[in-house]
Amino acid sequence: MLAALASYCDARHAGGQWLVRIEDVDGHREIPGAAEDILQTLHRYGFRWDAEAPRQSGRNARYRQALDALIEAGHVYPCACSRQRLQHAPLGASGERVYPGYCRPATDTAVPFENHETTAWRLRVPETPYRFTDLVQGEQCQHLPGECGDFVLKRRDGFYAYHLAVVVDDIDQGITDIVRGADLLALTPRHLCLYECLGHPPPRYLHIPVATTPEGQKLSKQTRAPALPENPLPALLAAWRFLAQAQPPQPLSTTNAFWDWAITHWNPGAIPRVISLPTPF
Repeated sequence: MLAALASYCDARHAGGQWLVRIEDVDGHREIPGAAEDILQTLHRYGFRWDAEAPRQSGRNARYRQALDALIEAGHVYPCACSRQRLQHAPLGASGERVYPGYCRPATDTAVPFENHETTAWRLRVPETPYRFTDLVQGEQCQHLPGECGDFVLKRRDGFYAYHLAVVVDDIDQGITDIVRGADLLALTPRHLCLYECLGHPPPRYLHIPVATTPEGQKLSKQTRAPALPENPLPALLAAWRFLAQAQPPQPLSTTNAFWDWAITHWNPGAIPRVISLPTPF
């Protein structure tokens, strides 16, 4: 809810649109009815989106089209590596395994389409570091070969990777600004690389702190985070305080009053420049 609130205020304060999508590209992990519950909760909390919310699970043909374009341009190559083969790959700075390039061809020529459906495909990352300015976290720089190596865009089981799906969705939805949790900050250079390979300018990025449990774990279903309360106002006010935003001179008594105040007084410059903070809920 924190990222939803921050992105909503950021868009509305600038007079822009706020768009929602259901990121269910990894369909076998989806809980039946979860997407509908999310949309209903957002609506109950006063969020209003400006277009129908697309589902990634229904966009595989579009992701296939984007992958074909990357194959034709020589940006990706097939990979037959198993998890067992990669379990001893070196670790990058974030603790993620760095792909050693076992299947990387010597040249960046296009690869034939044989076994397209049963082959994993990796993006060939360049040696040039990716730099960008996050509107909260400041200047960022990452050398992809040393951080993750060539990363997967389509898995051997047929599912498209999150990285390809979100970048293609951002392009198709005309996204200009992305506001999300700082747990995704380290993934942004991979998305910048994909934008470049697909020939589109990247959006602006703003990464807010992630709410954590007292033990320092990200607040989520996996860490047994409680469901949002039926009454939206206390949770919205707590999230607003978490983001260090200006407090109203008088208590706000309705959800509509909160949104009027929040959209008018939104100030990204006040958000703490940290990766995580204890939960406000």
